[in-house]
Amino acid sequence: MFSFENFGIQTDLVVAVCLVIILIAFVLIIVQMAKLSGLRKRYESFMEDSDGKSLENAFQKKFENMNYINEKLFEIDNRLNGIDENLLKTYQKIGIVKYDAFQEVGGTLSFVLTLLTKDNNGFILNSMHSNSEGCYTYVKEVRNGEVFVTLSEEENQSLEEAKNSF
Repeated sequence: MFSFENFGIQTDLVVAVCLVIILIAFVLIIVQMAKLSGLRKRYESFMEDSDGKSLENAFQKKFENMNYINEKLFEIDNRLNGIDENLLKTYQKIGIVKYDAFQEVGGTLSFVLTLLTKDNNGFILNSMHSNSEGCYTYVKEVRNGEVFVTLSEEENQSLEEAKNSF
């Protein structure tokens, strides 16, 4: 006959360990039943007033909505690409310097305005005002941040201001 005492183990100890294991298993079963009950309630709430057809319609509407959103994202992406391309051609950098061209009493009514694109292409507009001789306006082309004609001190200052303004 088999006996735990032949191995030096008391039978009472074996019974106590088995009871503890059974008790732990019982607690785990109760916890799992509670979780299953919660899951079952959520499932029943999801399936309430639904049969297979109505769920299929709900999924179909969601997929149609996702297709619509994807089409709109594609349109927006194309519009943004067009805006980005146009933005490279717009004047983004500005430099302006006011000065007195003829050191007259008239004040600093003369100015140099520089407008540049992102790639430093644009123009320098120099408007020189004189109380006695009238107003003179000059435009000089800027390519890649360089001008191929002589610039006045004010024009150089305005060009550097524009190049560093962005």
